[in-house]
Amino acid sequence: MVFSNLVFLFAFLPIVLFFYYIIKPELKNIVLLIASLIFYAWGEPQYVFLMLFSILINYLFGLGIDKFRSSIQRKVFLWISIIANIGILGYFKYSGFLIENINSLLNTNIEIKQLPLPIGISFFTFQAMSYVIDVYRNNAKVQKNIFSLALYISLFPQLVAGPIVRYNDVDEQISHRIVTIEKFNEGIKRFIIGLSKKVLLANGFASIADSIFSTPANELSVLSAWIGILAYTLQIYFDFSGYSDMAIGLGKMFGFDFLENFNYPYISKSVSEFWRRWHMSLGNWFKDYLYIPLGGNRKGKLAAIRNLLIVWTATGFWHGASWTFMAWGFYYGILIVLEKYGFLRFIEKLWTPIQHVYTLIIVMIGWVFFRADNFSYSLDFLQRMFSFKNTVDRTALLFINENWILFIMGFIFSIPILPWIKQLYSKNPSTVLKPIFTLASTGVYMLLLVAVMMFLVNSTYNPFIYFRF
Repeated sequence: MVFSNLVFLFAFLPIVLFFYYIIKPELKNIVLLIASLIFYAWGEPQYVFLMLFSILINYLFGLGIDKFRSSIQRKVFLWISIIANIGILGYFKYSGFLIENINSLLNTNIEIKQLPLPIGISFFTFQAMSYVIDVYRNNAKVQKNIFSLALYISLFPQLVAGPIVRYNDVDEQISHRIVTIEKFNEGIKRFIIGLSKKVLLANGFASIADSIFSTPANELSVLSAWIGILAYTLQIYFDFSGYSDMAIGLGKMFGFDFLENFNYPYISKSVSEFWRRWHMSLGNWFKDYLYIPLGGNRKGKLAAIRNLLIVWTATGFWHGASWTFMAWGFYYGILIVLEKYGFLRFIEKLWTPIQHVYTLIIVMIGWVFFRADNFSYSLDFLQRMFSFKNTVDRTALLFINENWILFIMGFIFSIPILPWIKQLYSKNPSTVLKPIFTLASTGVYMLLLVAVMMFLVNSTYNPFIYFRF
């Protein structure tokens, strides 16, 4: 089940909210846990048992580490837990990729069993690992109530698309949280914003990107190629940040405060800044649980460069079992290293618009590898983007003619225009304008919700980009 599904919006969510708010406080977590398991089992019921298994073993690993806190055995429990979690993730996500490459390298014919990828397995596996590691590091208290740990790992608002929630960020909230009218209202607004990003913007850009990326690169004009990658650049932002907004909004409806996951990354002036603004929960996870344990930058420049390249290649591989994902991660690793060790000082001296253009072009080149299915198509597509032949065609002009309003809206809402408006209003509060502003904003949210519902009712195109994650 996905958030932009009519069943979720008109049945699942209202029913869960109803039972959550009428039941006694001590049973609210049970309602959320049952709802989360139903949510996950909706499309693929067999994999709910995989999640339950993950919950059980990580619960036991946490207890083991806590029990043997002053002996070598706790380190054994830690490493067994890491191997077990990575083993589960590797089997379902990477085994086919591994066997395919073994067959290619050794000229063998090992049968590749195609396994459906459990939705959200990368997200809930990383959350489970962070719990056990934080218990080992004494950064979190062991959770002795298995139902509370199960709720943390399976909580449906952030289960399938993040943000990756660290256990010590929500530990207290699991046992004690308060929902006020203001917080619930804020959650509804945030959810509507995220839903609108996904349905009204991301789905439209997805249609354009899918059409262009399904065309052989040598049949595209230069303009078509740029329209395609620009559409995908906006699609993945509004899709991913939209889901994060919806998760944060849903969390507030149930009393949780999740950390922000996106901070308008396309206004960045460097690649390093872009990754401080994009998918922040994943970046922080790799920093705290891989980069720093590898030694970070504490063992000299060469070791720091090595660690950065390892982390960024792993980041790419986390996104998907493909050499193009690894290349995408390594590509950013190289760029981060270059900026960290001198190039950023040069970039910062440039005219600000040039800094923005530099970052956007670098990011869009990276998205080509992320979106394309193989290296051959990626390279052909990039060659077409920067070619001087077949510059414009009728298809490109048709895309512009039919979607120029969508692109303008995408540009506007990929920059922090709403925070700017709120900031201006807060600096010049007016008792006369306040009720007008409140009424107008309420009307905007209602119109957005109506527009979303009309789109969902009249369209069957509602892609879920996270199936591959």
